[in-house]
Amino acid sequence: MRSPLGRALLAVLTACMLVLGTAGCNEDKTSDAVEQSKDPVKFAKTKFVLHSGLAAGASYRWIVKPYREGKFQSGADGRTFALVKAGLAGAFTYHEVKKALDAAQGDPTLSKALVPITAVADKLRDLGGKLSGGNATDADVNDVGSVIDGLKSVGTQNGLTIEDKEPSLSQLNSG
Repeated sequence: MRSPLGRALLAVLTACMLVLGTAGCNEDKTSDAVEQSKDPVKFAKTKFVLHSGLAAGASYRWIVKPYREGKFQSGADGRTFALVKAGLAGAFTYHEVKKALDAAQGDPTLSKALVPITAVADKLRDLGGKLSGGNATDADVNDVGSVIDGLKSVGTQNGLTIEDKEPSLSQLNSG
């Protein structure tokens, strides 16, 4: 049986996740935006590496790893908290992937390799809600891996090293 404090914490974290998850959903950007030229972005490659690294770190630490360990399965110890963290991480990952793609679009070299990544990245839009609701599938988790691997590949092809950077939970909450 859950304590009142546990229920309150769950409600607050779920509300934060919903706010973060819907903040990026009202954008009018589509995958076609990648094909359009964009004004140069200052430090585009640096921003691309930073946001890709944060997306990679958050997705691995709070989504992929717990999923593989079975922490999202019904009856798993700490399942509720793991799902809430994964929901926040899913919204954060989507946000950081979009930031990385926006930065890359401002660089002529990086922008050429983004079309396949953008198509998969759009699938991440509802990931936070699926994870926190316990409705994520193997395909959803694989989509996260595909996007992150794609970002790392684009970086490597352009001489950039993208390392996983684990954001703190407070960064996940601030989006």
